[in-house]
Amino acid sequence: MRVVAEFTIEPFVEGDPGPHVHAGWDAARAAGFEPVMEAFGSTIEGPQAEVVAAVHALLDAALDAGATRVSLQLRSISPS
Repeated sequence: MRVVAEFTIEPFVEGDPGPHVHAGWDAARAAGFEPVMEAFGSTIEGPQAEVVAAVHALLDAALDAGATRVSLQLRSISPS
């Protein structure tokens, strides 16, 4: 199953994301994903097990780097 994880790492200042935001993005990249930055957060998409593992890594990295909140929504994608 393919899933999309939408996440927002806070605090977030537009144009100046802090080290906790970069740490989360870098963890997602290290897991093989390129986060898509959107107006209200970022997304990664892929196979369920890989996305869940990447989300775990990005949560740990962001929180360890000082994030005060990480909002997360995970949804499955219907096969075409």
